[in-house]
Amino acid sequence: MYRIGVDLGGTNIAVGVVDENMKIIGRGKVKTRAPRPAAEIFDDIALAVDMAVKDAGISMDDVSVVGVGTPGSVNKSNGNIEFSNNLEFNNVPAKEMLEERIGKTVFLDNDANCAALGEAVAGVGNGVENFVAITLGTGVGSGIIVNGKIVVGVNYCAGEMGHMVISVDGKPCNCGRKGCWESYSSATALIAQTKEAMKNDPDSLMWKLAGGIDSVSGRTAFDAMRQGDKTAAAVVDRYIYYLSVGICNVINALQPEIICIGGGISHEGDYLLKPLQKYVDEQRYSIYATKQTKIVAAQLGNDAGIFGAALLEE
Repeated sequence: MYRIGVDLGGTNIAVGVVDENMKIIGRGKVKTRAPRPAAEIFDDIALAVDMAVKDAGISMDDVSVVGVGTPGSVNKSNGNIEFSNNLEFNNVPAKEMLEERIGKTVFLDNDANCAALGEAVAGVGNGVENFVAITLGTGVGSGIIVNGKIVVGVNYCAGEMGHMVISVDGKPCNCGRKGCWESYSSATALIAQTKEAMKNDPDSLMWKLAGGIDSVSGRTAFDAMRQGDKTAAAVVDRYIYYLSVGICNVINALQPEIICIGGGISHEGDYLLKPLQKYVDEQRYSIYATKQTKIVAAQLGNDAGIFGAALLEE
C-alpha cells in the first residue's frame, strides 16, 4: 500500500505518493491562491491528490492514508485547523472536510512538524530518535522529534522555537513580543540586516550584486562576502551569531542527536555551517560532553513536508 503526503503551503499545494521504500513515485501540484474559503482550497487538495495518484499509475484503492501538513496549529484530537494566519483559517474542520472529498482517512499536523519528521526519517536524520529541524524562511519554523514522535504539547502547538526571546525588549516580532529569535535569524531578518548595512555603506559591493535595495535577497550578503566585501562579511557574521544563540538554546533544552537547518539559507553550506558550529561550540552548556549534537544542512528540500505528512498517524 502507498501513502500520500500533502504539503499545504501559502503559495502551492504539493502532493506526493510515497512507496514503502520512502520514494516519491507520483506528484501533483496546484496553486493555493490563499486567502480564500477553506472549501475551495480543500477542493484543490483533492484535485492535486488525484493528479499525484494518476502520475504514479495507481488508484486510490492502493492508498492506505493521506497526511496533510499545514501552516498554523492543528488540534490532532479532532483534526481541526484551529488557527492559520497564512491561510486565514480559524477552527476549520479540515479532517472531516478532506475525508469527504478524498474518501480516505486523513491525518493533519503543522507543516514544520511534518518537515522535521520527514528529515528525521527519510533525510539527514536517517531514523534517529531525537531530532530538531529548523527552517529559515519568512519566519523561523521548527519541529521537534523525541523518541521518534512529533512533540505537540498540551495544545498541539509545541515547537514554536522561532518565538523564544533571544534579546529582551529587542526587535518587534509579528507574534506581538519583542526580541524573538525569528526577528533576528529568519531569511526576512537577514534581508533587513543586509539593507540596513547597505544604507550605511553606499560603496558596498552588495549594491551592485543586488541591483538595488529593493532586490536584496538572503544570498546578497553571502555572495558579496565571498568576493571580499567587508560590510557584507560583518552582516553574515552577525546573522550567524544570532542564529547560534537560538541553536544553543535548543541544544541546552533538548540535547537532540541532530539539528538540521533548512530553507534557502542552508544552501550556503560550509559558509553557514562552519562559523555556526564555531559559535555553538563556544556557547553551549554541554561544552565538555563526549557526545555532541550534530548540526547539518537539510537534505530533502521542499519534499521534507511531503514525506513527513505521508508518515502521519494517530
